[in-house]
Amino acid sequence: MISTGHRHLDRIAEVRAGTRPEKVRYPIRVRETRVVRTAMVGGGLLRVTLGGPGTEGFEAHSPIDHVRLLFPDPDGTLRLPVPDGDLLRWPRPSPTSREYTVRRYDPVAGEIDIDVAPHEGGLAADWARDAVPGTVIHVAGPPGGLFVPFAYDRYLFAGDITALPAIARWLEELPRTARGWAYVEVADASEEIALSAPDGVEVTWLHRGGRPPGTGDALARAVMATAVPEGERLYAWIAGEAGQIRPLRRWVRDELGLKRPDVEISGYWKRGIADFDDEDEHPHEHPHEH
Repeated sequence: MISTGHRHLDRIAEVRAGTRPEKVRYPIRVRETRVVRTAMVGGGLLRVTLGGPGTEGFEAHSPIDHVRLLFPDPDGTLRLPVPDGDLLRWPRPSPTSREYTVRRYDPVAGEIDIDVAPHEGGLAADWARDAVPGTVIHVAGPPGGLFVPFAYDRYLFAGDITALPAIARWLEELPRTARGWAYVEVADASEEIALSAPDGVEVTWLHRGGRPPGTGDALARAVMATAVPEGERLYAWIAGEAGQIRPLRRWVRDELGLKRPDVEISGYWKRGIADFDDEDEHPHEHPHEH
């Protein structure tokens, strides 16, 4: 759906008041922002707060709204997409970018929080580590978001630390009467953070220990051990390393019998592949957004 003006806001309200999750597009913009501050959130996430005049009019309405941070080419050239109506026209080849969840947007302060999971050799992680107040970064998006009505009996969330910012937003935005489960795999207790979960949502932290990120089956095993009551309507949102969550694609389909739109499973990254795009592996599940 392509929206103009504020029609997308009316559509978001309709979806939230309905019974089926839907994705709603927003007008996509490119914005020049500046780093306001950086701070660790627990031991595993580096929060980069962006501000400046370019944030005016920014929109982030869904827990999984995402933006692309745009980086210069190796020769220092910054090639930006250009507005094309409510969409963007991207240069070819595409400029180097990395996709991140919008953890928070404060329209009064004009601030956008992006939580980055630092790892050695990661383009955005290295940039975030070196960023200081005043550092300029261009941001594209969000292109739209997924909206889930609060009409389900229970909710299931699962992911690794790359999914933690989105899970944190999901838990904040659920009604306080919501019931369900949230599973998050982190390295150890130092990477656990405070979550504003409803009392009826059971949060389970899984510690990876010495295993490399994206390996092992602890997350999948924990999720598949969930006792989902029969006859209840369940919504499931799962994200993380593509290989680790693959068994959960089969589980939600074959064991739980969930079908679109009651489940959203996204490979946020894949071991050994920079800027992994889950659309390449599951093109019919994740339509290209911008």
